Parts: sequence; C-alpha cells; structure tokens
Amino acid sequence: MARLKFLCDANRCIACDGCTVMCKNTNDVPRGTFRRRVVTINEGRDGEASISVACMHCSNPPCAAVCPVEAFYQRDDGLVLHSKDKCIGCGYCLFACPFGAPGFPTGTPFGVKGAMDKCTYCAGGPEEDFSEAERRKYGANRIAEGKLPACATACATKALLAGEADEIARIYRRRAMERGSEANAWGWKRAYGKGL
Repeated sequence: MARLKFLCDANRCIACDGCTVMCKNTNDVPRGTFRRRVVTINEGRDGEASISVACMHCSNPPCAAVCPVEAFYQRDDGLVLHSKDKCIGCGYCLFACPFGAPGFPTGTPFGVKGAMDKCTYCAGGPEEDFSEAERRKYGANRIAEGKLPACATACATKALLAGEADEIARIYRRRAMERGSEANAWGWKRAYGKGL
C-alpha cells in the first residue's frame, strides 16, 4: 500500500489560510482548536515565506512513542491517527511533536483539558467508516470516499499537496527543476552552503 503524505511548497504559499478554514469547516474542528495552521517567517522582510503546517504523519511518530495509553496508531498507508476514547489528555504528545500538531480543545472548564485533537488527513478515526460517532469525534472521512484531504483541495495556488508520497515527491522535483535548482533543489549544500 502506498504511503500518504503532505508537502507544502513555501514558494507557492500565499498565507491565505484557505486550508485552515476548509479543515475547520469540513471536520467541525472544536472552537479554538486548529488541526492546520499557516506559519510565516521573516514577515515583512527579505526571505519572507509561509507554509501550511499540520500533522506530517511521520514514519516513526514521536507522539505515539510517548503516549502512555497507546492512543496513537499508524495505518498501513502511513497515516498516524488517534483514539479520543483512549486519550487521557496528559499532553505528552504535544511536547513530543516537532510540528505542534496535537492540541487541546478550548472552551472547557478551568483545569479540564479533555482529549487531544489532531489532523486526521481527513481519514476519520478508529470507529466504523461513515458512522455518526466517527463524524462527531473526528470529522469527515474523505479518504474512505476516495477523495484528498479538504485542506489540499482548497489550496488556490497548489502549494499544499496531499497524496501518495512518490507522486508528491515527483511533483515537487519537477517544480524544483522548473525553478532552475536542478539536482541541488534541497539538501546539505542548499541548506548550509557547503559541500559534503
């Protein structure tokens, strides 16, 4: 089975937040919680860039490694999902995740955190596909419908890509070549200005 991945092209992202809005609307994300957010660095200066950030569905997810109740699990297609019924709201995953993907819903009484919420890649949760329980807890199950995640379909500039990892890599390589970066589109030399 192919791995599913996200990739955000910082050269195309215009920080419109269309992906964030589409995610919240499609999945009925709790108020004050964001499964996806747009981050801008060097705002208003040379080198300004924006990217859309969410759970990156890591190959070896640190959130799952630190969860004391094994609420996180990884599907055969690489998606990292979370059981809200198992979650005890300890917050370890929040601190372990390099992308800050898990989050607590707001609007609960003081001292009550509740279960974590995170990006599901629009693949629902552990409940039966298309069940009311799945929809209420996790939102849409667009993957089971054969669709892409809502955030990626809303991206007007096609900066946010979602799909099979090999296809996403092929698209990004083609874009990098078109920009004139050739084989040095990424890697040690580009990042640090040094050879190996």
